[in-house]
Amino acid sequence: MGDRARTPTLTALLCLGLCRGPCDQVQAGAAPKPSIWADPGPMVSRGSPMTIWCQGSLQADVYHLYKDRVSKPLDTEAPQNSSKKAGFSIESMSTHTAGVYQCAYHSRRKGWSERSDPLLLVVTGVYPAPSLSAHPSHVVTSGGNVSLSCSSEVTGDTFYLLKEGGAGPPRQMQSRTFRGRWQAVFSVGPMNASHGGTYRCYYNSSSYPHTWSYPSNPLHLEVTGVYREPSLSAQPGSLVFSGDNLTLQCRSGAGFDRFALTKDEGLTSPQHLHGQHSPYFPLGHVSHTHGGQYRCYSGHNLSHAWSAPSDPLDILIVGMYEKPSISAQPGPSVSWGEKVILQCRSEISLDRFHLSKEGSPAAPQLLRLQDAAAPFQASFTIGPVTSNHEGNYTCYSSDSTFPYLLSLPSDTLELLVSAPSPQDYTVENLIRMGGAALILVVLGILLFQARDSPGRLEDAARR
Repeated sequence: MGDRARTPTLTALLCLGLCRGPCDQVQAGAAPKPSIWADPGPMVSRGSPMTIWCQGSLQADVYHLYKDRVSKPLDTEAPQNSSKKAGFSIESMSTHTAGVYQCAYHSRRKGWSERSDPLLLVVTGVYPAPSLSAHPSHVVTSGGNVSLSCSSEVTGDTFYLLKEGGAGPPRQMQSRTFRGRWQAVFSVGPMNASHGGTYRCYYNSSSYPHTWSYPSNPLHLEVTGVYREPSLSAQPGSLVFSGDNLTLQCRSGAGFDRFALTKDEGLTSPQHLHGQHSPYFPLGHVSHTHGGQYRCYSGHNLSHAWSAPSDPLDILIVGMYEKPSISAQPGPSVSWGEKVILQCRSEISLDRFHLSKEGSPAAPQLLRLQDAAAPFQASFTIGPVTSNHEGNYTCYSSDSTFPYLLSLPSDTLELLVSAPSPQDYTVENLIRMGGAALILVVLGILLFQARDSPGRLEDAARR
């Protein structure tokens, strides 16, 4: 709230003709109008001291302070030494000292100045504090909207919403009753970085417009989507045994020094973002409670603006159920270009199955059973296979009710892919394996082989 911001109350008072007394005597060539402000500000808690300052001309020899519409000066002060201002101290703010103030000064050469602009002085802490909440969340995506609801059990005629550090006057709204409480709902948005910050609200009675309640609880409004999203990774990995140590790392571009981690936010925005300076989030020895979907955000220190969320990272806790079994059909040794089915089977009633390849950075493949009846098994089709599919495979089972809690791992199954022979280089196989690019590679191999056996190239071409 700016020190000299005019509210509708001040405008009305001005229209009623606050300028009485010395300003009625102002003539052409009179002393310039002084300025007036409050220190520490125009809103002061009950019982606190404050000072009203009036600044005029260097020729001023006396300052008068006026309150409300009274023509008689409330107080008189001489200017401070070698200064063109005077201070009027209030030792303890109360309902009696709240109101509208003006000041004027006198100089021997030009007589009385006109009165200053009005200064509205509000005392807070007279009524119980209201509560302030955000709907749907304290965290709002850039371009979105949020509703801030200020409510009280005590009758309040007008509610006021203030943003900490804001330059404009407080927003105000007449109250209405809802479920036995008085409230006002302030809409904020479409959101951008400037809307982020700390908000509080107050209320007052129309009978005593300068007497306000205690402030509400502070509400921190965070704006996401202002910067590009970071990436989130897990060390040693996203599959972790119960009891093992786990650390999540949020990676972003240079210049970001604030990071926040959220869990299981789903399609809705998180309720809060708790920032820290380190991009590392040690989760310690994990248990079943750590399983879930995580995202991270990056931002700058002392700012309420954040990046878009990272892609989700699923943390899967291993060891919650008995291990399933894994098998390959038709077998673990597969010819190049063929398909293989890896079957994961559980002896207990579980409806989700996960297939993981050792050394692969990709998340485990997931299949969910449509029929909950036995046998409890899922079939993962792999292929047409190449040498890239070779390796050790493990499967897990889980319950859709607790999707991030996995069984013990199955025994390891080693998948072997036999090397291709010239007979595998048919056009049909090549197209199935990767199209024109792979055809060029294989033709290069055939040309290399043709140096020793020209007839082999002709046979392959005929096929």
